[in-house]
Order: sequence, then structure tokens, then C-alpha cells
Amino acid sequence: MRRLLCVALLAAGAWRAWGLAGPAASGVQVVADEAHRRVDITIDGKPFTSYIWPETLKKPTLYPLITDDGTTVTRGFPLEPRPGERVDHPHQVGVWLNYGNVNGFDFWNNSDAIKPEDRAKMGTIRQVKVVSTKSGVDRGELAVETVWVAGDGRNLMSETTRYVFARRGHERMIDQISTLKPLESIVFNDDKEGLFGIRVARWLESPEERGGEFVDTSGRPTTVPAAGAEATGIYLTSEGAKGGAAWGTRGRWCMLTGNAGGHTAMIAVIDHPKNPGYPTYWHARGYGLFAANPLGRSIFDPKQPALNFTAAKGQQVVFRYRVVIASAALTAQQANAEADAFAASDK
Repeated sequence: MRRLLCVALLAAGAWRAWGLAGPAASGVQVVADEAHRRVDITIDGKPFTSYIWPETLKKPTLYPLITDDGTTVTRGFPLEPRPGERVDHPHQVGVWLNYGNVNGFDFWNNSDAIKPEDRAKMGTIRQVKVVSTKSGVDRGELAVETVWVAGDGRNLMSETTRYVFARRGHERMIDQISTLKPLESIVFNDDKEGLFGIRVARWLESPEERGGEFVDTSGRPTTVPAAGAEATGIYLTSEGAKGGAAWGTRGRWCMLTGNAGGHTAMIAVIDHPKNPGYPTYWHARGYGLFAANPLGRSIFDPKQPALNFTAAKGQQVVFRYRVVIASAALTAQQANAEADAFAASDK
């Protein structure tokens, strides 16, 4: 009961944080507020998510993610720390797309926690502009432009991303279609830190998480404690890999299901057959990182040669992902049907 009350209070706080006085227009509303560095998405007047680019982050992100019944499934730290949350990996916020080694620059791990002497090795994704917004009865759209900036100040890639926000029954969905255009020859060197990530709430962590030290490509360690009693999250992939066994395996989808105070919630990430490296490897960690990484081939499978995915100057590279958030578990059959529908869509 205490946990559900906390969820309700967080939902109420979201209204105040978003500057909403109460229920707004019906349907899927996509409302830009560039003066406050955000675009808010509501469904029938209830918060769903926001596209934000605060100065404290090194990339834009979708934050938070909220189910149709008001349950927040993403971690609050470092933007809105909650009691009992982990405070590791401050770069893992909401939903994002970036990578740990692009021409030697680390876009994944960048945050204000990086030491000054290491900042030249990092990359930043900067918001350029909101291109368009569109609201509708059952879906809304947002298009934005960003640029990937290396630690030495060079613009490495431009990016145009189209988001489609939709609802269907008790499900809320996000399609993200990111088109990257290199401004010079680009190599995504094999790296485990990528590509499409979500940092989930404490109760969606795995009860199997034993903790330990996690080291990034540059050797920077992060200590993660073992899971708490509230951790209930279980991963399942399209190939049947479950729990901790999902990490480093491939599949067309992966879903994470957990329980908060007797309430079930589920997040599914669905890959697209047109994506490079399909089907993706799942960089799905018990401490709360839920990521799809199609570009780290030799990292996840040492028997495979390095992919080192390369794109020439001016070549377009497109990554497409669907996220389904529901206040109930999905069956594998339902997840396969969703993946079939996404594969057949014109993305």
C-alpha cells in the first residue's frame, strides 16, 4: 500500500513538474515547450512521457515512462532521485540512443560525473531543434534534429529522429526511428555500451542481481550492490532466454516484467529487421539497464569477428525500435505478434 501511494504521489508530482493544472485535452497530445527544453506527451490528459534536453544531461532522453494506470517504470535518479534508488551510472536516464565508441569517442558514458581529464574522450548529443509535433486521437508524433559532437568539438553526425506515440487498450507504445547521417567517415567500434537503452525503476531490477563491479571500455569501474527485496523484474527474449541468461543473447524482442505492490507492469523492446545487426544482442542487466545493442558483436560473442560497423560520409544509417509499456504481462505469442506488426510497418 505504501508503494502504491508513492506511485500516486509521483504521478501527482508529474503534473506539477510539467506545469499541468489538471486533465487536458483528450487523445494523444504532443506539446512543445522549447523555452523549458521539453516536449510533453499526454494521453487523455494523463502524463505518458516527455522528450527533454536539460543542460545537466549529455543527450536528449524520453523521461519518465508512465503506464496507463499511472505507474512510473523508469528510474528517477539523477533527475528526480527517489528513496532507496540506486545512484550508479548517472548517464543512464529514461530512454536514449547513443553508443560507447564512435571513432574513439564515448557517447554512452558521458555525464557531469566524468573527470575533467577524461572529458576530451567523451561525446555529447546536442539538441538542434524541434522539427514538428502532431497530436491525434490514438497517436501523436514528434520529429527532432540533434547532432553528435566529439570531445574535440567536431560534429561527427547529424541525427533526425521521429517518435510515434500511440495507445491501444491498456498498452502505450513508442516507435523511435533515428536516421544518422555521418559528417565524416564513421566507425561504430565493437563495444558493449550501446545502443538503445532504458533505465528502469528499482522494483523492475532482477532479484538475481548479485552486484559487483562493472567496468566501461575505458576501464572506469562502477560498483553495483546486490538487489533488494523489492526487485521482481524478469527478462524474457523471443528465443526463450530468461532472467540473467538473456544478457548477450540475440532475439527479435525482449520484455521485462515485474510487480510493485501486487501490480504488474511490463516493458518490451522490439527490434526491426531493417536494423543493422538484426536480430540485436540484449545488453540487459539485472541492476536495471535494459538495452538493445546490435553493434557489439565480438563483445557479446567472442567467437565472432568484430563488426566495427562503418558508415561513409553522407551515408544514412537508420535504427528503428518499438517500446511497449503495459500494466499487464504479455505472452510470448502476443510479443511475437507485436514484432510481426512492427516488422511489417513502413518504418
